[in-house]
Amino acid sequence: MAAAGGGWAAVCEKFRTARTLSTVESRKDPETEPYRSKYSARALLQEVKQLLSAAEEGGEARLLAVRRAVLEYELGVNHTDTEELSAGEEHLQRCTQLLEPHRLSPDCVSLYIQAQNNLGILWSLRDEIKTAQTYLESAEALYNQYMKEDGNPPLDPSEHFMAEEEKITDQERSKRFEKAYTHTLYYLAQVYQHLEMIEKAAQYCHTTLKRQLEYCGYNPVEWALNAATLSQYYLSKQCFMEARHCLAAASVIFSQAGQVPSAEDNETEQDQQDLRQRKAEIARCWIKYCLNLLQSARKLLEDNIGELDPDRQLELKAQRKKEEDEKEKGRKKAVLFGTSDICDSVLAIEEKVSSVYPLDFQEAREIFLVGQNYVLEAKEFFQVDGYVTDHIEIVQDHSALFKVLAFFEEDYERRCKMHKRRLDMLESIYVDLNPQYYLLISRQLQFELADTYYEMMDLKIAIGNRLEELDSHTIKKINSLAQLAIKYYELFLDSLRNPDRVFPEQLEEDVLRPAMVAKFHIARLYGKLITSDSKKQLENMQTSLEYYMFLVDYCEKYPGAVRAVETELELSKEMVGLLPTRMERLRAKLCPFI
Repeated sequence: MAAAGGGWAAVCEKFRTARTLSTVESRKDPETEPYRSKYSARALLQEVKQLLSAAEEGGEARLLAVRRAVLEYELGVNHTDTEELSAGEEHLQRCTQLLEPHRLSPDCVSLYIQAQNNLGILWSLRDEIKTAQTYLESAEALYNQYMKEDGNPPLDPSEHFMAEEEKITDQERSKRFEKAYTHTLYYLAQVYQHLEMIEKAAQYCHTTLKRQLEYCGYNPVEWALNAATLSQYYLSKQCFMEARHCLAAASVIFSQAGQVPSAEDNETEQDQQDLRQRKAEIARCWIKYCLNLLQSARKLLEDNIGELDPDRQLELKAQRKKEEDEKEKGRKKAVLFGTSDICDSVLAIEEKVSSVYPLDFQEAREIFLVGQNYVLEAKEFFQVDGYVTDHIEIVQDHSALFKVLAFFEEDYERRCKMHKRRLDMLESIYVDLNPQYYLLISRQLQFELADTYYEMMDLKIAIGNRLEELDSHTIKKINSLAQLAIKYYELFLDSLRNPDRVFPEQLEEDVLRPAMVAKFHIARLYGKLITSDSKKQLENMQTSLEYYMFLVDYCEKYPGAVRAVETELELSKEMVGLLPTRMERLRAKLCPFI
C-alpha cells in the first residue's frame, strides 16, 4: 500500500503544507498574484488525491472514502476562494456524495456540515439565496439531529490526515464542531436578511453573537459592529432593554480591539483610521438609542396638541412603580451575552443609561446627556471635511435630541433656549452647504430651521399671553421669528421649482406633505404677524388667505392628497370661510364712508 508507514507520514505532511499555504501563506500573496499560494495548495491536494487512489486496492473502503471526501472538500473551498465557482461546486458535491451514507457518524458529521456551509456560501455568491438557504438549513438540521442522537465531540476533518498520536482532544474537537455550527447560523442570519425575514435574521444574528463569545471565536471589531447593528433592529421593535444590552456589549467587546492603537504598534495608519471609524459608528448607534427612547416616551406622554399631558404622566409613573422588574429579569436571561467578566463590564455600561421610558424632565435629561456625549464622540471622526453627509446627519440627531428634551421642559423661556441651540447648530451647517450637490439635505435643513423658528414663535406668543400687555420688545421678537420661519419655508418651497422657477402643477409623493405643511404654516405665520398698521394687516390677511386657498384648491384638484394633510385641510377650509369676513370688517374700519 503506497500510503503505508513512512509513506503515510509524507502524505499527511503534504496535506498539512497545503492547508498552511491556503490559510496562512495566502495572506502574504502579492496583489499581482493574489492566488499564488492557493494554486500551490491545489497542486499539493491533487498529488495527495493521486497517492490515495494508488492506495485504494488494499485499503479499507470506508476510511478511504472519508479521506477522499476531505480532499474534495479542501479542493471545493480552494476553487471557491479563487472564484472558480463551478469547479468549487463540483468538488463540494462530490464530498457530500461520498459522506452521504455516514453523515451522522462522528468521523463524518463535522465535515458534512462544513461542506453544506460552503455550498451555502457558494450559492450566495451566485445570488441564488433560496438555494443557499436549503443547504444551510440542511446543515442546521444535521447538527441538531447529531446532538440529539449522539452528542459526542466528532472528529475534526483535519484529523483524517494525522497520525494517531497527533489527534486532538475531545475539548478541542467540540470547540471546532461548535464553531462550524456557529458559521451555519451566521450565514443563515445573512440569508434571512436577504430574504427580508427580518425577525428570523435578528434571532439568528443574536444566537451567533452569543455563541461566538461562548466559544471565543470572533473578531472584536466585527462582533461589536454586528451587535450594534442588531441593536437597531431591537429599537425598531421598541425593545429598549435588548437594544441597550447589545450596544453595551458592543462597546465592551470593541475595547478588546485595543484602544485606538498608538503609532508604535504595528498597525498601519489605515488600520487606525478604520478603528476610529468603527468606534464612531457604534457611537452613532448609541445616539439613535437615546433619541428613540426619548421620542417613544414623548409619544406616550403627549396630548392631542403635542404638549405633555400631566394626567398621563402621573398614570404612567404609578403604573411603573407598581410593575416589579420580574418581567425584565426574565427577558434579560434570554438575551445576555458572554461570560461573567464580560457581563460585569456590560452591566457597568448599562447602568449609565436607562432602558425605561423617561417620564419627566430629569429622567429625560439623563438620557439626553448620554446621547449628547456620543454625538461629540461621533463628530470627532465624522468631520465636515470628508464626511459631509454623515456629519450633517449627526448634527440633525443632536438637534432632534434638543427638540425632544424641550418637550419635557415646562419653563417656556428655557424651552426657547433649547430651540435656539438647535438653530445655531443647523444654521452653521446650512450656510456652507451647496444645494446643487446636496439638494435633499438642503431641503431637510430648510424645513427643520423653518419648523424650529415656528415653534419658537409659538412659545414667544405663549410667553407674551401671560403678560398684561405685549411690550414692543416681545412684539419685535415674535415678528422676527415669524419672518425667519417664512423665509426658510419659502426657501424649501422654492427648491421644488423647476429650472424656469415654476412651481410644480402636481407634487411628488415624497414632498407632498412637507410642501403642504409649509404652505399651511406660512398661512398661519402671516396671520400671527403683529402690526398697528391696518393696511399692512390687511395685506398679511390677504397673503394668509392665498396660502390657505392653495391647500383647499390643490386637494379639490387632486383628491388623493387629502389623506396626507387631513388636519391642515380642515383648518384651511375653516380659515377660507372666516378670513374674507374679517377682512371686510377691517376694510370697513379703514374706509368707513365707502
